[in-house]
Amino acid sequence: MKVMTKTETDQQGRLYLPKELREEYGEKYRIVPFKGEIRLIPVAEDPVSDLRERTKTLRKSDKSVEELKEEAREKLKEEAG
Repeated sequence: MKVMTKTETDQQGRLYLPKELREEYGEKYRIVPFKGEIRLIPVAEDPVSDLRERTKTLRKSDKSVEELKEEAREKLKEEAG
């Protein structure tokens, strides 16, 4: 279990994250207001690869979006005659 870390903003409103957190989660975040609080959501360096990794147990295919689009086009052409 991780220990919570207290931090404060500086005079310009900047928030500093400890090095350990930056090393684990990265340097870029989205700030999301959620039920009366804010959450920092890490932004992956390669969002597509990150999404593929996070959803690999849900997906039935490792095909790219372009490959899936092309397959859908071909299927529509076949069905249209």
